[in-house]
This record gives sequence, structure tokens and C-alpha cells, in this order.
Amino acid sequence: MPDPIIEVERLERDFGDVKAVKDVTFTIERGTVAGFIGANGAGKTTTMRMMVTLETPTAGTIRIGGDDVIDKPAEIRRRVGWMPDHFGTYDNVTVYEYLDFFGRAFGYPRAERLRRLEEVMDFTDLTPLADRAMNSLSKGMNQRLCLGRTLIHDPEVLVLDEPAAGLDPKARIEFKNLIRLLAGKGKTIFISSHILSELGEMCDQLVFIDNGRIVHHGSTESLTRQTGSETLLEVRIAGDPEPLYQWIAAATEITLADRHKDGARIRTTELSDEAAAALLRRMVLDGVAVKGFTRLERRLEDAFVDMLRMTPPPLP
Repeated sequence: MPDPIIEVERLERDFGDVKAVKDVTFTIERGTVAGFIGANGAGKTTTMRMMVTLETPTAGTIRIGGDDVIDKPAEIRRRVGWMPDHFGTYDNVTVYEYLDFFGRAFGYPRAERLRRLEEVMDFTDLTPLADRAMNSLSKGMNQRLCLGRTLIHDPEVLVLDEPAAGLDPKARIEFKNLIRLLAGKGKTIFISSHILSELGEMCDQLVFIDNGRIVHHGSTESLTRQTGSETLLEVRIAGDPEPLYQWIAAATEITLADRHKDGARIRTTELSDEAAAALLRRMVLDGVAVKGFTRLERRLEDAFVDMLRMTPPPLP
């Protein structure tokens, strides 16, 4: 039986004449890891800030755990952990002091606060850094500290805005593992990112936003089914790629998806293996010096681009 914990309905946010969020509606089930995907300026951060009571909607409603963010902001802040894309550091404030401050801000009695600090620092691997000044930490350490602050009051919902942005590959893997551990604890996680392939690995649901509007909401599989009626092929050639480009331009059933120095990616209707082999034979017989011909697995990035291409432009 559906158990929605995040319910967003007909949400709008205007800044003067600019409509940043337009008629946004989606629900997230309890215990779900949901990815929020969109280009810079698409409306992700504004939507998230409204979810955590930092922005007031122009219209529409947001309910988290049944509570309205306008009517019960204090309850929402107890229930939700917010990790912004940027957060400040403080000179001469240690990791422990920083987390202790937020434990005090949430009103924990001393014994419970110390227990929560120990649990959070252990989970985020910050215990060895307890006495380090915040301004001496690496980007990856700072992100773990920000996550620790987000977890200090043990929220049931986490809203994370671009948490892996700027991390090196090792730190990104470590952070992704923390998200998986939190999901295993039953947390509901709403996470935005530009690293679409990683969201595909982590998320149960995907919410795509473009120009302030939701253009897709569903599972990764439903997205690829919805946009997956085409085949992407990688063609590599020996020598000058121009004959390949001319061949593609003259063909009626394929289109050029991307050029590169060794050839191109081409897009065509869904092909069987036999039809793909026939297409390759035609290229070779027409004089294209093919040295590589590969069917590509559809990436989340490809599905996102196709989704935007299929979405009608907004009405003026």
C-alpha cells in the first residue's frame, strides 16, 4: 500500500516576474531514495528550500509526514535534515564544537547530545578529526561534516542539494556509500545531483525538472522504457570521418547524435541484431571505412536528453 512521506502539489514560486517553479507536483514514498535531476537554474534548489521551510511558496502545498510546511514549520524542521550545496566554515571552530553547537540548538539534554555526537561522528568517520579546525578540512571532509550536522537530530527525511559536487572520485565513492547506509537505515532521501549515472545507481525514483516544471517522475526503468524506443550506435572509422558524416546525412532512418575525432554516435529506431548488421553492411558497401561498430547501453544522461527533447515547450 502506498505510504507517501513527501507530497508536493501544484507548487509555484515567483521572484518578481520570474517564475522559478511552475505547477510542480510529485510524491515520494517512505524509505525511498529519490533523485532530483535538472540543469542549473531548472528550479531544484528553490523547490528544496521550500520543502525545508527556507522559502515560502507563492502557491501550492508541501506536506512532509502529513504536516504542511507553512502550518507546522517547527515540526518540519525536526523531521527533515537539510544539506545545502554550500555551507559556511568558521575559523578556529573544531569539528566537535560545530556539531555540538547544532546539538544544543536542537535542545538535546547533555547526555543525549553526547550520545548523538558520538553516533554521528562515528557514522561519518569524523571521530579522528574531532579537534581539527573546520577551515583546515578538505572538501570531502567538509561534506562529511555537513552531513553529520544534517543527521544530528536523527531526521527521518534527508533533503540533500548537490552533496557530491566538487568531490574527488575517492570522496565521491565514500559519500555514496554513506547514502546507501542511510537508505539501509530506512531514511527517506531526496537528493539532487548533476552526476546522473550515480543517481541511477542509488535511486529508487527519479524526478526530472526542466524550466521549473516536472517532466518525468518515476523509476529509472520507467524512464528508459519511456524514452527507449531508439538505438544508439557507436561507429569508429579509419581515417577521415567526413565520409561517415556525409553517409549519415544522406540516410533517412538515422540521425547524428554526436561527433568525435574517430567517428560518431548515431541514433536510429529500435534495431534487432540482424537489422544492425544490415546497417553495418550498407555502410561498408557504400565505402565507409568502419573499424568499430557497437550498440551502446542507454545511459541515464541519454534518457534525460531524450526526455527533454520529447517534452513540449512551455506555453508562453
